[in-house]
Order: sequence, then structure tokens, then C-alpha cells
Amino acid sequence: MTIAAEQAPKQYTSKLGRRRGRDWREAIFRSLFLAAAVIGVLSLATIGYFIFLEGIPAIQEAGITGIVTGSEWLPPALYGISPMIVASLASTLGAFALGVPIAVLTAVFIAEIAPKWLANIIRPAVELLAGIPSVVYGFFGLVIIVPLIQDVFNVPAGNTLLAGIVVLAIMILPTVIAVSETSLRAVPKTYKEGSLALGASHMFTTFKLLIPAARSGIMTGVILGIARALGETMAIIMVMGNAPAMPEGILNSARTLTANIALEMSYASGVHASALYATGIVLLVFIMILNASLLYLNREKAR
Repeated sequence: MTIAAEQAPKQYTSKLGRRRGRDWREAIFRSLFLAAAVIGVLSLATIGYFIFLEGIPAIQEAGITGIVTGSEWLPPALYGISPMIVASLASTLGAFALGVPIAVLTAVFIAEIAPKWLANIIRPAVELLAGIPSVVYGFFGLVIIVPLIQDVFNVPAGNTLLAGIVVLAIMILPTVIAVSETSLRAVPKTYKEGSLALGASHMFTTFKLLIPAARSGIMTGVILGIARALGETMAIIMVMGNAPAMPEGILNSARTLTANIALEMSYASGVHASALYATGIVLLVFIMILNASLLYLNREKAR
């Protein structure tokens, strides 16, 4: 009894010391996580402030309506970017319409239909697509897609809005596929087992139960894919022709907002450079509105 009584305070002291050590480490990691979050928010705020600050002279010179609704881009006199806005939206929506269904169906195939050996082949191939640089996609579009469009549609040049749509659709595939597959695999197996036990077919269960259950994750992948398509620069410069004029159709040359900034920023100065920063402001606002709209629709659909 005496020995046990002597050991009890030592054991209590040891446990208390270990608990204090854990509390100390947890406090450090909490501080690190908080610092990382603050740095991310401050970085976004700093970028936004810098872009708005540099774009103010052009807005004062041409007016926000003159920049956004103007149809002619001819620095240093005219700074209308509505043709670039139309080209950016058209290429992004086209890539969305073409790429997202293919990506979601591919994710369903990998997660639910393909045998394990085949899924283990397709999944690394999709991950490899995600690691390919944009310039390689641009070369692919320039060598394969552009001549193909020129031959099929019998146009003078294949550097068109359609070429940009096809390239962007290919580029968003790995992002949407990877996130969608992960979301489908995260759905509890009891959902599928219960549906099959009630007599539902595999396809009915997949499209009426599993995909709706994974909607939030799939929408996240779609948002990331659209953001990449809207912000893509190098590949678009190589395949779309970059004419700063209003595209009359998908077989016309076009210039996006990102391409406009990249092509002219190296030699722009004064109000011209400020107008390019104003173009960045418009692009940033579009991305924020688009992401907010998709998140809102996803939340309302979930309700």
C-alpha cells in the first residue's frame, strides 16, 4: 500500500506533463493554421487592391461603361473590351457544355462501372493530363485541332473560337473527373446497397441516387474547371487567332480577356497599361460572380 501510494503522485504528474505537452503542441499548430488562413485572405485582398489601384486611371479616362461596353480596342484612343468579354464567356460556356458531361460520365465509369484493373489504368492517365503544361495543350491544338477545323469547315484559318472551346474542354477534364470521382466514392455504400436491395437497377441507382448525393463535390469540380477555363491564357493565345473584334460565330477569330492582358502588357504604358489592369478587374469580377452563382445554385438545390 505504501509503494502504491508513492507511485500514484508520480503517475499523475507524468500524465499531467504529457497533457501539457500535447496542449503546447496543439496551440502551436492552431497558430500555424490561423496564420496560413490569414496569409491567404491577405494575399487575395492585396492582389485585389493592387489591380484596382492600377486600373483606376483607365476607368477615369474612359469610364467603366466605356471600357465594359465599348466594342473597339485601339489604344491609346479606344479601350472597349466587350469583344474580349464575349469571347471569354463564349469559350468558357462552350468548354463547360462540351467538357463537363464527358468528365462526369468518365468519373461515373471509373468509380462505379469499370473493373478495378481498368480503373487503375484510366485514373493515372487522367492524373497525367492534369500535370501537362498549358503550352503543350496549346501545341496540340495548334497542330491537330486548328488544321482539322480548317479542313472540316472549309474556313481560311482554323484559329477560331471553336478551337479554343475544344482545347479548354480538354483542359478542364482532369480537374472535373478527379474531384467528381472522389465525391462519388465518398457516398456511403449503404445508399447503393439499399437502392439495389429495393430492386433498382445499377444505372438507375447511379444516376438517380449516387450522382445527386455527390452533387456538392461534383459542383466543386465544375467550379474549379470553369475557373481554369476562364483564366487560361497560353493555350488560348496559340489557337484562337487573337483578333480584338467581336466574334460573329464560333468559326471566327477571337481574343479573350486573359489573352488581351498577356499580349500587350509587355509594351503597354500609361493609360494603356492601366486599361489592361482594368481588364483584369473585369475578369476578377466575372470569376467571383460565376463562382458565387454556382455555389448559390448548388446550395439551393441541396435544400
